[in-house]
Amino acid sequence: MIIIKVLGSGCNNCVRVAANAHQAVEMLGVEAVVEKVTDYNEIHKYPILATPGLVINEKLVSAGRIPEPAEIAGWLKV
Repeated sequence: MIIIKVLGSGCNNCVRVAANAHQAVEMLGVEAVVEKVTDYNEIHKYPILATPGLVINEKLVSAGRIPEPAEIAGWLKV
């Protein structure tokens, strides 16, 4: 099971990242959970300077931008 975390306050950009992550999961047909992390103490456990952030299996793969579903799918395949 893949664990995907969207780091941020819950703003529109964070919502878009979560939606793109869901699309990537559907495109690949993999088993994954997408979690929204809004607690700043939890967010600061990752080396992130800007939100939204995207973490896949505890590895920060994106910060401060909105990756497209195809890009997220590429990270999920690795």
